[in-house]
Amino acid sequence: MTCQDYKNLMMAYIDGELEAEAKKTFEEHLQSCKECSDEFKEFKQLKQHTDEIKFTEPEERIWEQYWQNVYNRTERATGWILFSIASILLLAYGGFKAIEAIIRDPSVGLILKAALLILIAGAAVLFVSVLRERIYFWKNDRYKDVRR
Repeated sequence: MTCQDYKNLMMAYIDGELEAEAKKTFEEHLQSCKECSDEFKEFKQLKQHTDEIKFTEPEERIWEQYWQNVYNRTERATGWILFSIASILLLAYGGFKAIEAIIRDPSVGLILKAALLILIAGAAVLFVSVLRERIYFWKNDRYKDVRR
């Protein structure tokens, strides 16, 4: 193995990911190669420093300022709307193709085909019902102007 091969193994060694034989070979190389040994010491220090880093959440005040920006709220809402529309279209297309295959299959009984169509109709009615309910409550939410 070359020094570059051993350098590629340094983080794996530090993280304890090397098997016993590879670990022994790596340690032997470090004893005989000053350049790799020095670089290994630097890697260990880097690992120690990164382990000590603690990420903190922004203060509530910063989040409030962020969400007061109309662009940020619009961007998030638009993203969710586009994601929802794409999900619905993909699920509907996949469902349609699956149902189409079942309905065209002559080996599937008439009762199963009818039950499947009734199931789809029921799901569509429920979807529209829940959507109408959500829109109604969203429009009539007396707390929507309250800052959350």
